[in-house]
This record gives sequence, C-alpha cells and structure tokens, in this order.
Amino acid sequence: MSAEATTREIKAVDSENQKNLQSDVWRMNQLQKHLSAKDHPYHKFSTGNWETLEVRPNQRGVDTREELLKFYRENYSANLMHLVVYSKDELDICESLVQSKFHEIKNTDRDRLIFTGQPCNSESLQIIVKAVPIKKDHKLRFVWPITPSIRHYKEGPARYLGHLIGHEGEGSLFYILKKLGWATSLSAGESEWTYEYSFFKVSIDLTDDGHEHFQDIVALLFKYIHLLQEAGPCQWIFDELAAVCETSFHCQDKARPIDYVVGIASDMKIYPPNDWLVGSALPSKFNPETILSALNELSPYNLRIFWESSKFDGQTNLIEPWYGTAYSVEQLAGSTIEQWVGKAPNVDLHLPAPNEFIPSDLSLKTAQEQIKLPVLMKKSMFSRLWYKPDTAFLVPKAYVKICFDCPFSGNSPESEVLTEIFTRMLMDYLNEYAYYAEVAGLHYGVHSTGYGFEVTVIGFNHKLRKLLETVIQRIAEFEVKPERFAVIKERVSKEYQNLKFQQPCQHAMNYCSLILQDQFWPWTDKHDALSHLEAEHLVKFYPLMLSKTFLECYVAGNIKPEEAESMIKYVEGVFFEGSNPLSQALFASQHMTDRIIKLEKGINYFYSAEGQNPSDENSALMHYIQIHRDDFKLNVQLQLFVLIAKQPTFHQLRTVEQLGYITVLLQRNDSGIRGLQFIIQSTVKGPGQIDLRVESFLKMFETKLYEMSNEEFKNNVKTLVEMKREKHKNLGEESRFYLREIIDGTLKFDRKDREVEALEQLSQKELIDFFNEYIKIGAPNKKSLSIRIYGNRHSSELEADNNKTSDPTSVRIEDIFTFKRSRPLYGSFKGGFGQFKL
Repeated sequence: MSAEATTREIKAVDSENQKNLQSDVWRMNQLQKHLSAKDHPYHKFSTGNWETLEVRPNQRGVDTREELLKFYRENYSANLMHLVVYSKDELDICESLVQSKFHEIKNTDRDRLIFTGQPCNSESLQIIVKAVPIKKDHKLRFVWPITPSIRHYKEGPARYLGHLIGHEGEGSLFYILKKLGWATSLSAGESEWTYEYSFFKVSIDLTDDGHEHFQDIVALLFKYIHLLQEAGPCQWIFDELAAVCETSFHCQDKARPIDYVVGIASDMKIYPPNDWLVGSALPSKFNPETILSALNELSPYNLRIFWESSKFDGQTNLIEPWYGTAYSVEQLAGSTIEQWVGKAPNVDLHLPAPNEFIPSDLSLKTAQEQIKLPVLMKKSMFSRLWYKPDTAFLVPKAYVKICFDCPFSGNSPESEVLTEIFTRMLMDYLNEYAYYAEVAGLHYGVHSTGYGFEVTVIGFNHKLRKLLETVIQRIAEFEVKPERFAVIKERVSKEYQNLKFQQPCQHAMNYCSLILQDQFWPWTDKHDALSHLEAEHLVKFYPLMLSKTFLECYVAGNIKPEEAESMIKYVEGVFFEGSNPLSQALFASQHMTDRIIKLEKGINYFYSAEGQNPSDENSALMHYIQIHRDDFKLNVQLQLFVLIAKQPTFHQLRTVEQLGYITVLLQRNDSGIRGLQFIIQSTVKGPGQIDLRVESFLKMFETKLYEMSNEEFKNNVKTLVEMKREKHKNLGEESRFYLREIIDGTLKFDRKDREVEALEQLSQKELIDFFNEYIKIGAPNKKSLSIRIYGNRHSSELEADNNKTSDPTSVRIEDIFTFKRSRPLYGSFKGGFGQFKL
C-alpha cells in the first residue's frame, strides 16, 4: 500500500463518486442515511470522495495512508475470514492448495466489529421527506425500521409480508392502485439489513394522477396492512411460499462459480454451518407470533416516508451535503395517518387466491437422441421452429421465444412507439394473472424489438404451455382501453425524457448505434412522435401491425420435440387460420434484415455532442474500430487482441493516467459486424484529449505486442481456448447464445468449437499482421469512429476540438443522417425467405 498507490485509489474512489452524483438511486439512498441518528454509522457518507479521503484528513493533520495501514493491522486476521474453494479436484489437492496459498495469513484473534444501536431515533420517525429527483418521476418510499428477519430466518417473517404487500394479483394493493390509475409499479420487502438493524420498504412509482392522491395511497397501504392484521398469518400462504422456495432452491440454475463462492463466503459469517449452502432460501417454520410481531412494526408511528417528485422543485428548503439533493422535512403524526385510513377509498382489497401455477410435475423428459446443437424442426411460409432439448442441465425447465417479425412495426418512429405501447399494454392487462406464474418461477415478457415484438416464457415447464397460450390469446384479442393507454403513454414519455439523465458513456453508445445501424430511430424523434399519438392511433395500428408477420421460434429445455411442434402449431393456428385470419405470411421481399453502415478505410470519423444533462460534469469518449464481417479466423484474432490489451488498457488509462472510473476495452458485435471499442468517462479530461490518450496508448501497446515472447503468446491463446471451452452454466445462458446466432442470421451454432480450431492454428505473426492492418495508428485498413460527449466541465473545448483540421484522415460527422445516406451497407446474414443458410 504505497503512498502513490493510495493516492491513485483515492482518485479512483472520487471518480466513481463523480459518476454517481446525478443518479437518483445513490442520491435517495444517501438522503435516507443523512436523515438518521447522527451518532450511528448508518448516517455516514457511504462511498467517500477526494474531499473526505484527502482534503479533510490533511486539514486535520491525518495521513490517510497511515490510517489505511492501521485499519489493516487491526482487522486483517485469519479468525475474521471465511474461505470457499470451488473445484473439480480431489479434497486432498484442494487442502494442499489452500495451505500453500493462505498459510502466511496470521491469526491475531481480532473481535468482529459490531455496531449496536438503531439508526432511527424518535426525531427521524413520523416524518415525510419531500425530495427533488434528477429524473422526471414521482416515487413514494415507505420505510420502517424493523427487527432483522435474519434472527428468524427459518420463519421468514419479512419474506411472508413482502410476498403479500408486494403482490400484484387481483385484490392486492398494487392491483387497486393500478386500477385507479395512480401507480405503475410497486415493490415491498426487507433491505439494508444487518444482524443489529434492518428496514422494511415499500416503493411505489406514481403516475401524475397518483402524485395528486398522496393521502389516499398512504391510507390504502395501511388499509391493506390492517387487512393482514385482521386476517392473521395464514398457514396455507406460508406453506405455498415455502413450497415455491423449496422448488426454486432444489432446481436453481447453476451460477458462475465466482458468484457462488462469494455468496457462500458471505453467508458463513451469518448462518450456522448446516445452513451455509442454504442461507435464508428455505423458510420452513410457520410461526404466527413472529409474523404478527413483524407486521405490528409496520405502524404509522414507526414510519419514514420519502416522496420524490420533480414537482417539488423550488418548494424545498434543505440541501443534502454529499449529492446536493434538495429536500424538505415535515412531521407526519401516526394519528394523522390513522385519520386518513378512515377516509380511504372504498375498494375491494383481499388476500391472493391459491396459486395455480406452482409446478407439481418436476419429472425430466429423456431426449430420444443426444441433440447437441439446435435443429430446424419445422419451416413454413409462416414460421421457423428451432428446437434444442436439454441434454446438459437436467432441470424441469424450458425456454421459449417467439419473435413476431412485423414489417409495419418499425418503419417509422411512430410505428415503433405504437409497438412499444402495444407490448406494454398487453403486459399491463396480463399482470394480475401472470403475476402468479412469476411467483411460481415461470417468467414471461412481451417486448418490442425494432422489427416487431417477441414473446418469451422461461421457467418450470409443467404449466408453461398454459401461460403461453393465454399470452397468445390476449395478443389475438387485444383491445385498446383509453384510460390504460393514457397511463402507459405518460410512463413511456417520461422514460424518453429521462434518457437525457443517463451516464454520458451510455449516450456515446447510443450515438454509436444510431450512426452504425441502418434502421435506428433517435429517442428524440420517438418522443416527438409520441406527443401526438392517442388511443385511436393504436386502434388503427394494431391490426395493420399483425396483418403481415413471420414467426421465428426457439424452444429449448425439458420439452419433447412433439410438444414443441404442437406449441408452435397452436400459435400459427391463432394467427394464420380461419376464414378471416389476423395475419398473412410475408412476401419474400418483406423479410427484414439488420444492415450496418460500412465505414471508410483509412478514415477516422468523429462525432461530437454536448452532454444532454447540463448538470453532469462527466464527459465520455467511445472510440470504435470497425474490423470485419463475421469470420472465424478474424474473430479469434480480434478476441485474442482484446484479451491481451484489456489489462494494459485499464492499467495505463485508468490506474496510471487516472482518466476515469469507467475505462474499458470491449469487443463489439453489430449483427455480425465485428469491432472493438474503448469506452472512457471522465471529469479529468475532455473527450478530444481522451481520444489522443487512446491513440497514444495504441502506439505504446505496439511495442508490447511486437516484443511479446512466444511463450506469452501461447499462454494467451491457451487462456482464450479455455474460455471458449467453458460450458454454458444454465439453460438461459445456452439459449441466449444460440438465439444470438438465429437473430443475427449467422446460424453458426458450433461457433465455439470452430473458433477453437482457428485459434489452435493461429500464429503470433498472424496476430501482429492483424493488428498492423486493422488497429495500429495509420493502418491502411483501419476504420474508426469516435463519439465525443462533452460534459459541462469541458463544454468550452467542443468548438475548438471540432475545428482541428490538421489531420486529413480525420473527418467530422456533422449530420448523422446525411452521413448514413452517403455510406454503403454491409450485407446481412439474413437472406430473404427461402435463402436461409441451414
């Protein structure tokens, strides 16, 4: 922990904090801490910055590095540590490995730090905090300090209450608030828990109308809590929840080993050894007294309400010191809430019904043959069905995706927005029914894709067909309810407006997609289009959208081939059969493709824009190098280069030059067109300067690449081969891999094996030739594009950077759409119908 390394790390912490300053999640989290007992550690600033770690310590004559070493000496002790080893090796080998690696760690027999006391005193309860968020939103957060459920993890009282208060089925709090047009989402549960203290939180996203009914919403929440108190803890609800937890635990997807060991190591300090692998996942003891005790803590006299709204701008009188959040605090007596409850709207709140979606058949269906890759089971003018049985994971789950390719859904900003609203309204209508499936481990989604929409159903296969058929039927019988259209239009409009508050690096990535993708509508166009769309527009659009469609289907998992075929036959029947079918097959000319702009060789394009959030000091650069159309040999050369260059990029640009916390080198794949991208976000330098630092790094890296030993080259090849031979962890990961091949049209399902073959034949000279041809500064075939986003700290540099014309190979993109029209396109891997490569 040298002085230099300490200073670098302080700067990294400060850069991370700068990234978070415009994030409502961080701002509101810190506001909750700020308004707690000042003598409790919970009150403190949770991340640190240059001020707290460098400036203030220096003013007090404190050496931060000495404090760091002191902290290390006082706490780095073997008795405070937990170690988990995950390996295929024999136990003796693992034990030997552990002893060799960790035997030098001393046991100084330190006591674990325990922070007693409660973060909320009487002053921080029975309050309502009005806060101004960055985004255009309204949100209510109800926060109760409660007895930590970890003390009763077998009984799971907070899980039971979160299940009921956060339920979305008919009769639930959210169902009523949604029906009244006051809320768009609700979540409930325990959070920020330790063994000493914990919080139960209910978060509600409000509509504009809901914002005006604050008292009614508070009253309805407590009316539902009173309902739970009157009904008392129900054995059947607990048993149902326990059954879902047990099935989910025993059939859980295999996780990444690194995530698995971190989870267990964390649990080892909390649970007795018998529960190290289980944690709180299996509530098994129904204890009405424990549940009632937790429920009684959700009292209006034990409550903090945080109410966020942009409408409070100019109406607050306090500023939170670390993030600058404007807020005000008012007392809200518990007796006042009780009065509101007496005047609450007369609505039919009730407990959920028994869950019909809980699976009872968890049997595995033996695959008749070991199909290792997806097969094209069926192909017609209406659809293609790809099928992949589970031969690896052996869980009673399935993965079904049906992509509706609809030519009329993405041919204008208006049609894309209407498709988005259609999918959201559909899920809105299905919510109270499908929520039971979600609880039971059967998840679904209907989402717009830019060229239509897709239906996805993932989870336990036993009741999957039932849910899928209901979703398909609702699509076929869709009707536009004007009051729900208005609510969803308001939500989508706010989401478009709030895009300007994304991180600048996200804006850079969006601009890059807008420049490279042939059909990609700017969010500003979609927002403008939305402003004049009404319910009657969707009434006219819906039948047009569905009038021509093609179904690209993927069915995988614990499903027999005849079941998969029957499933898609049912869907085809709903849309294409009958005397007046909803849909007709596409003409060959209507099959859609994703085309990518081809950049000019030897030209360095750049596009500059001011940051969309004037309060954000962060600037960002995305330096993209377009290289090739999908090809196994070129793919592995690109992948190997990124693998070798990734750590030096991070070390030089983030650790040494301290450009910014977000500093990454990644591969990029746009519909089979491959490249690489440097993404850097910074308050230290403007994007023009960062671009020069990236070029400087590439010049420096040239030498490292040329001087790399043959042994180092072989080790990197070996590492990449091992990464490619790593098996998929679960059905979802495998399905997403194969779906990418289908959606891009590349259909190279054996990609990993083929790329390993290419890697094993690759020479060091070929890698250097690849670098010299496509990546090196001044390379003849290099095609680069820099997206520069100027935050308010660097806005004065924008004009000067744009006017620098010393390099004849540097070309500024002034108008994105004029540029796109002037450039040729790469060929698509998706041919017209009948031209698919199989």
